[in-house]
Amino acid sequence: MKTKQITRNIALTPELDALVQGKVDSGRYQTASEVVREGLRLLEERDKEKAFVLKRMQKEIEAGWRQSERGEGWMVRRCLRKSRK
Repeated sequence: MKTKQITRNIALTPELDALVQGKVDSGRYQTASEVVREGLRLLEERDKEKAFVLKRMQKEIEAGWRQSERGEGWMVRRCLRKSRK
């Protein structure tokens, strides 16, 4: 089943236009549209990966915060040792 394609006009800098044309000229892509679609797929993949990493970091920060509230964790112990000297 073929997906319905929508035509959209976009403005590119001369450098980006040359990049797109170079990809087509290389033979890897048949059209400029294929190059742009591949670029958008990669951008979406990168955005998803960044969102995953951010969510994981937030969970780790929350876990660290909960540890610090309980007086656990290496950084808390280190700070407590320094404050007692």
